[in-house]
Amino acid sequence: MIIVGAGLNHWFHLDMNYRGLINMLIFCGCVGQSGGGWAHYVGQEKLRPQTGLAAAWRSPLTGKRPARHMNSTSYFYNHSSQWRYETVTAQELLSPMADKSRYSGHLIDFNVRAERMGWLPSAPQLGVNPLRIADEAKKAGMTPVDYTVKSLKEGSIRFAAEQPENGKNHPRNLFIWRSNLLGSSGKGHEYMLKYLLGTENGIQGKDLGKQGGREAGRSRMAG
Repeated sequence: MIIVGAGLNHWFHLDMNYRGLINMLIFCGCVGQSGGGWAHYVGQEKLRPQTGLAAAWRSPLTGKRPARHMNSTSYFYNHSSQWRYETVTAQELLSPMADKSRYSGHLIDFNVRAERMGWLPSAPQLGVNPLRIADEAKKAGMTPVDYTVKSLKEGSIRFAAEQPENGKNHPRNLFIWRSNLLGSSGKGHEYMLKYLLGTENGIQGKDLGKQGGREAGRSRMAG
């Protein structure tokens, strides 16, 4: 019998952990046996107000469905600057059969790359107010999409994740539903106090930010 709590859901390698648990149960013949199997507690509650509040949040149900929300692990890993204290490398998480030369850099860089390529929703997404892009595009005689693509290629608009410590990219609003984010549910309480809230904290680890990755790291270190 494997008993799992909500804490496992809070980490980026959740999927890898789940696969490991499934494999162990199958290999040991515990699936479908009395007293065996997988007992998962909490962490799976339905967010009841989601349907009503979705239209008011950053992913309105207009245009494309379903709405794409940012995962909380990436959000807090980035905005609480926990990447600055990361000691795990991507190579340590790879399969022995993988080509390690293709996966160099800091873990946060992979997150940024995924956002750039549209694989991973992010918030805030850009380093400019998206409500102003339409006006700027109109002045330039372009569609909002073409203007945004052109600006991203030129570097006049950047993804907020590339410079998370730039004041204009800081989160402005935070709604917490059925969670004790600070001190309990949130993984990395002291980092949230220092970097997300800017208040007293008890961080003891060494800031490794200056050793950041090649893509996101250099732009981040400037902040």
